[in-house]
Amino acid sequence: MASVRFVAIGDSFTEGVGDELPDGTVRGWADLVAQGWAASRGEPISYANLAIRGKLVWPIVREQLERALALGPTHLSFNGGGNDMLRPRTSISHIADAFSHVLRRCDEEGVTLILLSGANPSGQLPLSRVIQRRGDLMSAAVVQRLGERDDVVRALNWPDAELSDPSYWSEDRLHMNSRGHHRVAARVLDALGEQVPEGWWSQPLLPEAVRLARGEYMRDHLGPWVRRRLTGTSSGDGRDPKFAAWSEVVPA
Repeated sequence: MASVRFVAIGDSFTEGVGDELPDGTVRGWADLVAQGWAASRGEPISYANLAIRGKLVWPIVREQLERALALGPTHLSFNGGGNDMLRPRTSISHIADAFSHVLRRCDEEGVTLILLSGANPSGQLPLSRVIQRRGDLMSAAVVQRLGERDDVVRALNWPDAELSDPSYWSEDRLHMNSRGHHRVAARVLDALGEQVPEGWWSQPLLPEAVRLARGEYMRDHLGPWVRRRLTGTSSGDGRDPKFAAWSEVVPA
């Protein structure tokens, strides 16, 4: 098995939603990191991705963490809380507790934790001030839980003002497009001390994205999201991880 064994857990951000390929599958920053990591080292790495869209932070921990650790990784990436943050009754400390638990389990298993925060979509969304405030509080709480742990690989995207620009986001305004996922992948590779492929920090602008009128946006994206909240369903219900076992990623 390759010397680097990288497993990713999380929600739609880590699954790669928004970075759709022509065949309809999603790629995303974690897939890109695996490709860039192999290229930087000049040797294959092992990669798995257990993330599933729509998951709250504690279901991510309960359903994905131990399964990921059982694979015997050298590195585990974790992000979550974006879906929780949009629920005002969920406490920030409850979200931060999940990050503390993941860090503890990685310590116990001798796994290097790669910790990410999601990018900030608030400027494009209804209730933008509320989302901004909740995201700021969550980001600060998670960083506080890390303390002085310089052995944790940090790739914090929430403070990156450049990533808030609409040119990095898909039509639904909640998920980054390919340009956004490449910038996140660049940040992770840089935090790992690996070489970042040329152009990943700021890819050329994509063809003009379809910017839906308010009514269309409410109907096509916000409305279905609200209905799922009211019915207690998730966009990830019934989905399987895209890479549940190790796959080998070779240098391009």
